[in-house]
Parts: sequence; structure tokens; C-alpha cells
Amino acid sequence: MITKILNKILGDYNLKEIRKLEPVVEYINKLEEQYQHDLKDEDIPRKTEEFKKRIAEGESLDDILPEAFALVKNACRRLVGKKWEVRGREITWDMVPYNVQIIGGLVLHHGKIAEMKTGEGKTLVCTMPLYLNALTGKGTHLVTVNSYLASRDAEWMGGLYRFLGLTVGVIEHAQSHADKQAAYNCDITYGTNNEFGFDYLRDNMVRSLNQCVQRKLNYAIVDEVDSILIDEARTPLIISAPAEESTSKYMKYAQLIPQLQENKDFNIDEKIKTAILTEEGIKKMEDLLGMENIYAEGGFQEVNHIEQALKAHTVYKKDVDYMVKDGEVIIVDSFTGRLMPGRRYSAGLHQAIEAKEGVEVKRESKTMATITFQNYFRMYGRLAGMTGTAMTEAEEFGSIYNLDTISIPTNKPVKRLDRPDAIYKNQRGKYMAIAAKTKELHEKGQPVLIGTVSIEKSELLSGLLKSQGIKHEVLNAKQHEKEAEIVAKAGQKGAVTIATNMAGRGTDIKLGEGVTDLGGLYIMGTERHESRRIDNQLRGRAGRQGDQGETQFYVSMEDDLMRLFGADSIKKMMEFLRVPDDMVIENRRISKSIENAQKAVEGRHFDIRKHLVEYDDVINRHREIMYGRRRQVLESENIKNDILILIEKEVENIVLTHVNAKGSQKFDYKEIHETMRALHSDPSNPLSMQELEGIEYEEKMIEVLKKYLTLEYLEKEKTIPDYKESEGGSKILRKVERDIYFRIMDSLWMQHIDEMSHLRENVALRSYGQRDPLVEYKGESYKLFQDMQTEIQRSTVNTLFKLKVKEQPQPVSIKEPAHLRTNEAQIDSVLGPNRANSSGTVTRSTFDSGTSAPAT
Repeated sequence: MITKILNKILGDYNLKEIRKLEPVVEYINKLEEQYQHDLKDEDIPRKTEEFKKRIAEGESLDDILPEAFALVKNACRRLVGKKWEVRGREITWDMVPYNVQIIGGLVLHHGKIAEMKTGEGKTLVCTMPLYLNALTGKGTHLVTVNSYLASRDAEWMGGLYRFLGLTVGVIEHAQSHADKQAAYNCDITYGTNNEFGFDYLRDNMVRSLNQCVQRKLNYAIVDEVDSILIDEARTPLIISAPAEESTSKYMKYAQLIPQLQENKDFNIDEKIKTAILTEEGIKKMEDLLGMENIYAEGGFQEVNHIEQALKAHTVYKKDVDYMVKDGEVIIVDSFTGRLMPGRRYSAGLHQAIEAKEGVEVKRESKTMATITFQNYFRMYGRLAGMTGTAMTEAEEFGSIYNLDTISIPTNKPVKRLDRPDAIYKNQRGKYMAIAAKTKELHEKGQPVLIGTVSIEKSELLSGLLKSQGIKHEVLNAKQHEKEAEIVAKAGQKGAVTIATNMAGRGTDIKLGEGVTDLGGLYIMGTERHESRRIDNQLRGRAGRQGDQGETQFYVSMEDDLMRLFGADSIKKMMEFLRVPDDMVIENRRISKSIENAQKAVEGRHFDIRKHLVEYDDVINRHREIMYGRRRQVLESENIKNDILILIEKEVENIVLTHVNAKGSQKFDYKEIHETMRALHSDPSNPLSMQELEGIEYEEKMIEVLKKYLTLEYLEKEKTIPDYKESEGGSKILRKVERDIYFRIMDSLWMQHIDEMSHLRENVALRSYGQRDPLVEYKGESYKLFQDMQTEIQRSTVNTLFKLKVKEQPQPVSIKEPAHLRTNEAQIDSVLGPNRANSSGTVTRSTFDSGTSAPAT
């Protein structure tokens, strides 16, 4: 009853939002007709300049919106029949926005998520809001899931943008620093979520302002927004460097773990993908290691090695969770089925899997910079998104990203027939039925797309079809380079295509000649995914733009989803009733149990992501402060005043540290005096003990010491060869101050990230003591952050006072060290030259010499 009421409310809200936009669409169409009559082609870019001028003079984007959208539509009309190259092939422009596409564009401009079905032309929809928001001169970003789509769409829509008088760029993996800067300085910039995120992190590791590539994050549209903001939300972007720890322990535990027995020495929880030692298992490991108490003697690191080795051997499966290729363990994306070269599991799990598989164990990495997609995209002034499947995740988009979701009507009615699930007792019966149905459809020429959840399942099914002589294409992580081409042909007569989940997403499947008469594209799902949204994505490949199409899911009681979430009783009943393997069942109770299982998984994943962002918000606040401070220093040519402020704060810290809580003396004068001498061993005007002992009050002590150290620092500056009072002091010292400040700040920030990671692991155990781990985490992280800031101040002041500058220093090299690694997931990415410095994370081998990192 409550669900029906909520659906009614949400449905009414969606309808009201669409109806509010319809009059705007009518006005846009009238203006467009007027432009077609009044304007010449050469007037189009002039109109753009007029809009820019009006915005600069105070008009808002909403004021100009109808005219801007109308101009884009009119430009599209004028370009019909024009040709240009896209990815090396000549295309002929044939698109003019429909009314529903204009509605989609309005939704995107207003910073919402537009759910638009497959084939409704999302690529064209985004051009209108991107154009409008680019008129501010602050830049706009179009974020895609892979580099192929980014470059394709930038070239495809680039002809339109240039005709309108705007510049368009694309962020690509092999760009030089200059080319990347130029791309970001364009009015509209296309790129992947990884590229945008990593560039943000790199910009906050540089030592000079001209090394930054990004401007302030203004407006972004995220294509396939559910994939990036939901599926990838648990994957932090990471830039890292190798740690020093030996890899020999991973090999040792790879030999010990197989000696343990399941349900005796350890228990497995497949739902949350973990394995836990029992008391008996702990005792056995202690015997094998020759320890009396592994927790006391081995400590956190030893226990972590055991836990990760246990998970590697028992929970993570070859050809399901990862593959071994060319001597490397490569993660398989559970959502798309693609290989993710370079991505590495975190916390030592990847090394444990490498040891298990007998390949080279690579060192763990030390994180230098990190951010989650949730916090990166929330930094944009205005954020919008589009996808074919968003309504099932509307609550999450609203609560985490503050984004409303609007379902946009289709241009033509959907004619697709979604058949009820075909349910079988076991997987053998299910796969035989899929093969038989595929053969039947193939013989009559109707194209078939079969969706699988893993590479292993796609290859199993491929073998079955081969045995029956059915010619087919297999689209999985092993040949993702060709995925767009293969998917585009999946609607041709007689085509049979096997694809892991949504491989080839972003490429339309157009029906071949005569296919409509055969019933259109037939989609077969080989099992239900954990998320209803992924199932809907598969269904959505059929029936685009009013085409014919059919879909059906084949399910067995042995499928992972059913096995993990309570199908045992149903399977036992089927066995008791002697239901044949090949007998298809349609049963409301079973269908309801599938839906309930999916909802349970979706709810748990939502909770995990919400939990993640609650924790990440804590370090995100630290990151904002640190990166903000870094930016201030980058933008300042002279940080002398900043250094003098650090000296004053260090004095306050020294005094407050040496206030006597008890005893006759107010201060520990001896310690203060020795601290001053240790800080500045060669003063021009030494501070005597007698001067200090005559001071009774904190304020006075702070005042005296501030004055003393400040004067001493200024006197020290005068000894530097290039010192000229008329030019504001020493230019050499200014450069040295910046370099030292950056080095200390970056080093301690890297250490802070590591400490925060360990803190998070440790506070998780406190729930057993009836304490809220998040509250504990917030409290202790505040202290860690304060300690880090104090240490930055102390180290900077100490280093500068001990520094002896006698001649012009050599320029500090800013070339990125070759050992740094990023965790780029689905694309390769190379930093440009002269740059100082990704649930899972990512590594590559083209970062001068390589890349690598962890995944959650």
C-alpha cells in the first residue's frame, strides 16, 4: 500500500515537472522558426557572441535559455546533410532535436538527472545545456565512461559546436601537458570520469601554478550517470608510490592457507565476500607460524596478511572476479564484465591473489592523493546526469548528490515485449533452454543478444552454441577494443551476440533490413543481476525509437542471486516433486522472491555507499583545507608573510606546551630556552635565560618570543647573497620557502592519508564495545588533522631556521617520478611532461615507467 502511494506521488511529480517544461519547449520552437527565417549561417556564431556579451552584462543563463536552445536546434537544422570525420570515418549530419530531447536538455540545465531510454539520442540532448552553460566562459565538462565514447562524441558533436562559434576539446590519455591545458581551456571539454578525477588530484600535487590544467569546476553532465555515480562510487581514485615492505610474506601465507579446512578453521560469507578464521583456525595458524598469540606477536600487519590470503584463496574466483593474463592478475568489473588492466585490490588482497596464482607479487603502494567519485563530482558548481536507467536509484541520487531524477517520455511509443522470466530447476536445464531458443530464433533470422554476468558464463555459453553449430560473436572483456563495432552489428538479420552485462554501452543497436518483420531484436538474460537497474539496461537494448523487440530472462534456482538469497527451499520442493531439468516454470512466488532478493542487495549496496561517503566526508574536509592552502601558496609569488605567521603560531605552541600545571614556576623556563636554542642555534642576538625568567604571563611570553624569532628570521634573510631591502628581501629565500613548505606539506599529507586509513580499520572494531565507529572516527580524525597541521608548522619553521643559503639554488625539478602510480580503471592515461605529480582501484605501465594501486 505504501509503495503504491509513493509511486503515485513520484509519478505525479515527474508528470508535473514535464508539463512545466512543455510551454518552454513551444517557445523555443517558435524562436527556432524565427531564426530559420531571419538568420544566415554566418549569423550563428555572431549570435553566440551576443549571448556571451549579455551574460557578461548581467543577464542570467535562464534569461537566455530559450534563445540559446533555439539557436542550437536551428544550427542542427542548418547542418543537415553536412559531412565531417568521426573516428576516421565520414558521417553525414541528420539530427534535429525532437521535443522530448529539448525537455531532456532543460532537465540537464537545471542540474537534474534525465532518464532517457536507449536510442533516444542522449548525445544530442546534452549539446543544448552544454552550449548554454559554456556561454559564461567558465568551461563545461561532458563526462563519459570510456575514452572511445569521449573522443567519438567530441568529434561527432564538435562540428555543431564549432558552427555555433564555440571551441571543443577532449581529454585523452596520451596528451602532452600543453594539449591537455588547451583542452581544458576550451568552452566544452569531453573526457572520462577517471581522467577528470586524476587531473584534479595531479593539479593538487604540482609546485607551480602553470602546471595546473583544470579550471574551477563549473558545470558537468555525466553520461551513463548510474554507472559512474553508483556502480563506481565505491572505487576511489588513487595516486600512489610503491611501499618498501617485502613481498615474501604473501608467498608464505599462500602456502599455509590451503592447509586450513572450511567450516572448521574458517567460515565464508559469500554475500559480503569475506572469510573469517574460527577459534580453531586461529590456533592452527599460531601453530603453523610458531606463535603463542598471533594478535599480540604479529600485530595488525600480520593479521591483515592472513585475512587477505584467506579471502584470496576462498572467496575470490579466477575468471569470475579476476583473470590471469600475461603473468598479471587483472580484475574483472562485476558490473560490466570488462577487464580492468591496472586496477589493483587494496589492503594487500591483490598481492595475496598474485601469490595464490604463482605470478610475480608486486609491492603494495603508498597513497599520495585520493578522492572518491562522490566527493569529486559534488565539487562542481552545477552537476547533471543522463542515463537509460535511473529511477530505481532515484533515492540515492537525491540523498548523496542532491540530484532529482526525471524520466523523459520517449519520442515514439515503446513496442518492446518483455516476457515473464523462464524459471528452471538447475543451470543445466536453463542453458539447454537458452541454446534451444537461440537456435530457433537464429534459423528464422531474428537477431539475438544474450547477456551474461561474467566472462566465465559467456565462454560456457559460447561453447554450448558452438557445439550446436550456431555462428555467433562473443563480446566480453577480452576484446573490448572491438565492442562498439560488434554491438552495432548485433541487430543485423541472423546475428547472435553474447555480451557480458552492458559491454558496448553507449552504442546503439540498429535493426537490419527485414528484422522488424521478424519481431526485432530478441534479448535473452542468462540470469538476474543483483541490481534491477542492470537488468533494465539489458532490456533497454531492444525496442529503441519505437522498434519491435522482445526480452526474456532465464533463471535457475542454482543462480548466484537465488542461491545466496533463499531459493534453497524452492529448489528442494522442485526436487521433491521431481520437476524435470528442462521444464520451464512461471510462478508468482518465485518471481517475487527474485524481486525481493534484488531489492535486498540493492538496499545493502546503497547502505555501503552511504556509509562510505559518511566516512569519506571526514577526510574530504581535510582535503579541502589542505588543497585550498596549497592553492593559496601556488597563487602567491611571495609567501614571506605566511612564513612569519607560521613562526608566530609555532611560538604559541612552544609556550603552551611548556606551561606548568603545578609548581611555583609559571613556565618550564629551561625547556623553553633550550627549545629556542635548538630551533635557532646561531642567533644574531642570543636570548638569555634571565630575560625569560622575568616573564610571568602567557601573553607576554608569547609576545616576547614572537618578536625575538621574527627579528631573527629577518636578520637571517639579510645574510643571503641576493638580499636587497628595496626589492623586498631575498628572491632566493622566497623560492626556498615555497619549496620547503610544499615538500613538508605534501609529505605529511601523504602520511595523514595513511593514518586515516588505519584509523578507519581500527574504529570498525569499536562497535563491539557499543561505541559508534563513525563518531569515534570523526573525533580521532580531528585530532590527527590538528597534529598534522602543527607538525607542518613545526617542521617548516625548524627547517627554515636551520637552512644555510649561500648561493643561487638550482631550479627544483618538477618532472614526475617514474615510480608513481595511478589506479586508472578502464582507460590508459599518461601524464603530460613537466607535471609534478586510481569496492577497487587501478595500475598501468605507461607512466614513464609504470602505474599501480589498490581497490576497495
